[in-house]
Amino acid sequence: MRARACLAALFLAVASAAGAADSPDALTRARSFYNAHQFTAALTAAEEARRLPSTANAADLIAARTFLERYRTGTSAADLESARQRLRRIDPRRLSSRERLEFVVGLGEALYFEGAYGAAAGTFDSVIGRDGLGFDGSERVLDWWATCVDQDARFRPDIERQQIYQRVRDRMRGALETHESAVALYWLAAAARGLGDLQAAWDAALGAWTRASVAPDGGAALRSDIDALMQRGIVPERAKSTAQPPDVLKAEWESFKERWQR
Repeated sequence: MRARACLAALFLAVASAAGAADSPDALTRARSFYNAHQFTAALTAAEEARRLPSTANAADLIAARTFLERYRTGTSAADLESARQRLRRIDPRRLSSRERLEFVVGLGEALYFEGAYGAAAGTFDSVIGRDGLGFDGSERVLDWWATCVDQDARFRPDIERQQIYQRVRDRMRGALETHESAVALYWLAAAARGLGDLQAAWDAALGAWTRASVAPDGGAALRSDIDALMQRGIVPERAKSTAQPPDVLKAEWESFKERWQR
């Protein structure tokens, strides 16, 4: 249904703080350029850092994540292939613990972009809840995991889809028991829709709209996502299941949004 666009940048931002003080200049510059979305400069600095055996693997990691981000924004097949090449030649044993997390996330991204959604979901699943991700990183890994699971579920028999969406629902409920999670609020509604529980999906969407201000951006992205989910999915499907005119439910949704608009 969706995938957070800023996942890659935030991971390197988290990881760079840990190693910048004692990293060679080229590696530090590569990370800084990456986080500033100056991708050409990041790749140049990464290639410079790769000349030193002690930083070659970390440099390849930055280059791989840079190519993945460039692929995401431009969809050039050459960038995806370049990312694969960098990821394949990395020796994760020579990475720091935070860099190994980045490496696994990079693998998950590459698998996602290749359309290997089940494999990508399993890769992201393996790092959910790990120390070192930080709040933003944890949110985005959770979001990518659910996005991959959702994509994979579309090709499954109905009984398997039910089990998959129930797992998503349970995980999001668990996340909300420990912290306010904009990702979990969205996917509670999306998973309920996937299960065919349209009343629960409607209720979860209303709840997400009212609680959206917990998000770091004040709720703008979450409300946009929830509105799209309602307009394109929940409203027409609930209208069909309840034999109500879609315009009636749309008007009800618009009225609710207006009452709770910030």
